[in-house]
Amino acid sequence: MELNTPLTALPGVGPARARSLEKLGLRTVGDLLGYYPRDYEDRTKRYAIAQAPADTPVCVSAMVAEMPRLSRIRKGLELTRVKVVDGSAAMTLTFFNQSYVRDALVPGQEYIFYGRVEGDRGGRQMTNPVFEREDRARFTGRILPVYPLTAGVSNNLLAGLAQRAVEECACQVAETLPADLLEAHDLAPAEFSCRSIHFPQDFDALARAKRRLVFEELFTLSAGLALLRQRRSGGEGPAFPACDPADFYALLPFAPTEAQRRTISECAADLASGRPMNRLVQGDVGSGKTAVAAACAWMAFRSGWQAAMMAPTEILAEQHCRSLSALLAPAGMRVGLLTGSMRAGEKKRVYAALEAGEIDFVVGTHALLSGPVAFRRLGLVVADEQHRFGVEQRAALAAKANTPDCPPEAGRRLCGEGRGDSVPPAANGMDGVPTAACRCGEVEQRAALAAKGEKKIRPHVLVMSATPIPRTLALIIYGDLDVSVIDQLPPGRLPVKTVLVGESKRQRMYGFVREQIRQGRQAYIVCPAIETDPESAAADLKRVVEYAEGLQKQVFPDLRVGLVHGRMKAKDKEAAMAAFARGETHILVSTTVVEVGVDVANATLMIVENADRYGLSQLHQLRGRVGRGEHQSWCVLVSDNRSPETRARLKVLVDTADGFRIAEEDLKLRGPGDFFGRRQHGLPALRMADLNTDTRVLKEARDAAAALLSADPDLSRPEHRPLLEKVRRLFQENPDMFN
Repeated sequence: MELNTPLTALPGVGPARARSLEKLGLRTVGDLLGYYPRDYEDRTKRYAIAQAPADTPVCVSAMVAEMPRLSRIRKGLELTRVKVVDGSAAMTLTFFNQSYVRDALVPGQEYIFYGRVEGDRGGRQMTNPVFEREDRARFTGRILPVYPLTAGVSNNLLAGLAQRAVEECACQVAETLPADLLEAHDLAPAEFSCRSIHFPQDFDALARAKRRLVFEELFTLSAGLALLRQRRSGGEGPAFPACDPADFYALLPFAPTEAQRRTISECAADLASGRPMNRLVQGDVGSGKTAVAAACAWMAFRSGWQAAMMAPTEILAEQHCRSLSALLAPAGMRVGLLTGSMRAGEKKRVYAALEAGEIDFVVGTHALLSGPVAFRRLGLVVADEQHRFGVEQRAALAAKANTPDCPPEAGRRLCGEGRGDSVPPAANGMDGVPTAACRCGEVEQRAALAAKGEKKIRPHVLVMSATPIPRTLALIIYGDLDVSVIDQLPPGRLPVKTVLVGESKRQRMYGFVREQIRQGRQAYIVCPAIETDPESAAADLKRVVEYAEGLQKQVFPDLRVGLVHGRMKAKDKEAAMAAFARGETHILVSTTVVEVGVDVANATLMIVENADRYGLSQLHQLRGRVGRGEHQSWCVLVSDNRSPETRARLKVLVDTADGFRIAEEDLKLRGPGDFFGRRQHGLPALRMADLNTDTRVLKEARDAAAALLSADPDLSRPEHRPLLEKVRRLFQENPDMFN
């Protein structure tokens, strides 16, 4: 048997069972060895019935004293009860819907029962214990693994398969950590860790195996991200000559904060370095990240390069396009728009204008990643709302550059005669896309240079995120990026007042909605997001639609109530949000599709129904949809959940507007898996490490990875080849990351 042996080669795994195992991602013996238990059962100690500690799982040896009794309580509910005894006391066992027990437990036979003992010596009992005959015990006296399961796969099946795999293949697991690293950090070898994580001899062995696997996981991930960062920062980036930022600040209708100035200076240093910038700008809602992006695009324009910004929704792309065009037009910059809903003819004109260099700054959605999009001289990629654009999307747009090392005079032509002065500017950044065909021969020059094998210039990449990430999580999530933090809000901005109310205050809340609208304002009402499971999604959709209809017909018949949800067609969703932005709708009922959406300064009220169903960071993002104008804004969290933990969690939102503090609390309460799912950021999931509890190991692993890569930047030494292969496997779902 080898690591790549399919599980169908193991006894007891037929086609049906193989399909069930595949749902868990298990196809080969190697997959099984890497499928770690979620918990362990300690069956190493036996207790007499009278001495067994209460409310903790234990092993008890006892004899069946009578024939098990089966009772049918109602349809679908059967109880089997049986009395067992040892030399110290008697105990009653109760089994729910396990009628096979009546034949499996033989009176007079000794068994070992594992479960929680309840009650006192006068009436001890166990519910649904697992058991095995005393003379045929396989599991008693051992620490047993408990695996995550799925339909058709029992824990006994997985444990049996894992035992066979460990016995025959643990010795084949490659040692990916160098010997000096194992010694320096007192880490267990790979084979020992593989055996002990599944079937530990004792809890000390289990602790050693866990520590090694946590370290190895964080070390491998850190090494992979460092390699990625190294490759991105390697090579040449467009060099934007230093310019006086005061010229840009003169374009702004406000005075930038010190945090904005600091961040723009950090970006300017990257842009002038001649190496590709890979920087994350992290700032709370309303901190002014878009101004930083505009500054970088302006620097690109001043140096003869184009810029592109990806936005997660069409309406947000249009909003950015309008505001950026108004801001940058006085500097002579032409801002264009490219979205999926544009007509084919409009798209063709944009494609031609981008390739001709007649658009200096294009704002778009995923449409920028598809179709015949080609730039004349793309020097800067901006990804707005990082969560929605993972590593692959950023790389895909950067790859659209295809820009060889063009001579600087070509860039100067883009700023001068090559632009085609007869072309009208993009009105409001949305219409009148430039169509002039003057290319100054640079497309041909670019192709010729590429054919000669000239060095390719990598565009700078700027990522913007309005969701503050806890520092421990940021070390992993953004390990491939430099990070700038805008930790100031513009002065004079009114903080959003947040309140937590129960169902009993609903009529009063509706009255407050009406009062806000009477004052000329607008309101969002957010309902729990529609689930991805078809049945749950259908039920959720029905509830949201019925809720919106009830508001319109029964509560606010004289007002206009709009509806937006994730199952709507894109054009209908965009139309509903645009109507709200224009003030045609008073109230917008929405699922969390509004979380990243249009900026409506007139919206002053955010109501979140069933607020306990959201994470704190998500609620903070929703709250950020209001408070964008000059009027006082409110966020009302509606929840009837009386759990002390839930009330304390929601109270965090009431007490603070600091996104970073909220993010830290969210991480503590929900853990990294729920806080920031893998599907969003595109990085490998952590199977062993817990970023709440393993921060010290994370620092050790990151430092060790940095030291190793400083000595062997490409992991090309023979002793580091297994590590490089593991890094590649870890990122195998994102192969472009290491191409």
